[in-house]
Amino acid sequence: MNLKIIKMIIFAMMPISELRGAIPYGYLNGINIFIAFIISVAFNFIAAVLLFYFLDTINKLFLKIKFYRVFFEKIANRAKIKVGNKFEKYEYLGLMLFIAIPLPVTGAWTGTIGAWVLGLDRKKSLLFVFLGVVIAGIVVSIITYTGTETFNFFIKQIK
Repeated sequence: MNLKIIKMIIFAMMPISELRGAIPYGYLNGINIFIAFIISVAFNFIAAVLLFYFLDTINKLFLKIKFYRVFFEKIANRAKIKVGNKFEKYEYLGLMLFIAIPLPVTGAWTGTIGAWVLGLDRKKSLLFVFLGVVIAGIVVSIITYTGTETFNFFIKQIK
């Protein structure tokens, strides 16, 4: 597998970059925008599924460690505050829209943690997390493609 694709997959699965970093990275490194979109969306969603599994199993063991517990409670409370207000008003649609807005700390990781903390239905949450990831992927792809092509239009290429 191509090293650039592996890096893109890692970016898509990381909580900081998610697909907001993966798609631009892939496209700017010569990967077709549609391929970058599909891979980034798939692996960002896989990260959300794995996060649900982690929160239900391994997290319970780690909570016995004070440093981890303090860190996790801080993140969980932040996610609950950010997602909770939107869920109360818009229900699962709010979760999807929260994830779909490609801003820092509004991705699949925070949405999944928020859904878990609020005790939302797992299958329904994952459906709306997936839809939010797809919408965010479309938005990021359009911005990446049009922004790059617009920039290239104004730059004279020297051969």
